[in-house]
Amino acid sequence: MEIIFCQGCGAQIQIFDPDKPGYTPSSSLEKENILCKRCFRLKHYNEIQDVSITDDDFLKMVSSIRNANGLVVHVIDIFDVNGSLIKSLPRITGENPIILVGNKMDLLPKSTNQRKLKQWLRTQAKEAGIKVLEVFLISSIKGHGMEELTSQIEQYRKQRDVFIVGTTNVGKSTFINRLIKQTTGHGDVITTSYFPGTTLGFIEIPLDDKTSLIDTPGIVNRQQISHYISEEDMKLVTPKNEIKPRVYQLNSNQTLFFGGLARLDFIKGDRQSFVCYFSNMLPIHRTKLDNADNLYENHVGEMLSPPNEKTLEILPELTESTFKITNEKTDIVFPGLGWVSILGEDTTVRAYSPKGVAVSVRKSLI
Repeated sequence: MEIIFCQGCGAQIQIFDPDKPGYTPSSSLEKENILCKRCFRLKHYNEIQDVSITDDDFLKMVSSIRNANGLVVHVIDIFDVNGSLIKSLPRITGENPIILVGNKMDLLPKSTNQRKLKQWLRTQAKEAGIKVLEVFLISSIKGHGMEELTSQIEQYRKQRDVFIVGTTNVGKSTFINRLIKQTTGHGDVITTSYFPGTTLGFIEIPLDDKTSLIDTPGIVNRQQISHYISEEDMKLVTPKNEIKPRVYQLNSNQTLFFGGLARLDFIKGDRQSFVCYFSNMLPIHRTKLDNADNLYENHVGEMLSPPNEKTLEILPELTESTFKITNEKTDIVFPGLGWVSILGEDTTVRAYSPKGVAVSVRKSLI
């Protein structure tokens, strides 16, 4: 196939991978002015669709952000902070100011203290080396918090461009579409403002005569479990509604299975509560530690599901990490899946997750 570039974003046209920049169905190659699927949906249906690229590819593309004078809006998934916070962000953005936006707030229990959560997110960002101007909590699907955020972006940008950055699956596209509608009061601004010639992989939506809202492709974080499971299983592990915490009173030498995708062994400590924050659709199974290996070997994909058959073909083997918890309320985090909160003093747990999906601990979010 001859080398062709998208008339909209400048990405090289390809017909093989719908998730990468420049994808277009082969039937579109007959047209005189070829647009990638992302630009086609933008032009004709007012839809921003996310595409994913690797962190390395993204870093090569973003000199325009480092060299620009703009406001950076970093969108993260509040349900997967560890997996969606871009730790290389300062390298990408240079001296440009950063606003942190926690999306999918509607998934957390309504009792969550938002003031404490904002402070917690600010601390997480600081520990990752990211200095943020402000933290906002929103739901781009439901529109919660969008009005305040829109007015603050307008104030902070000071007539400069606005760059939207985030990993895949954080809801960035929904966020941008909602932001544009919120800013203009109507939904067809993308069609009327669409113009070709934007930087490779970026899409620019004019805000006024001189500045634009610039959508960047979603960065792939291979530590998220979404990259190792089937589309059907992804629907089960991705929360759609407010999470209902599930509480298990465990003695030492007991185990919790989260479907068959992850596992937590209670090795040492007093009887205590393990509060589980996962999709309401994900089954949790409790058993004795002595029985755990046999149960997994004989029932993964059946009693312990997901994974389904398709996921079992691609799921890496489970690897273990051991953590000692002292006297602070702590979350054991399975990136892209959920977390377990424990208060335990002098407690030892062993966590299992697919190889490449690194389990971590943090000061409790809730």
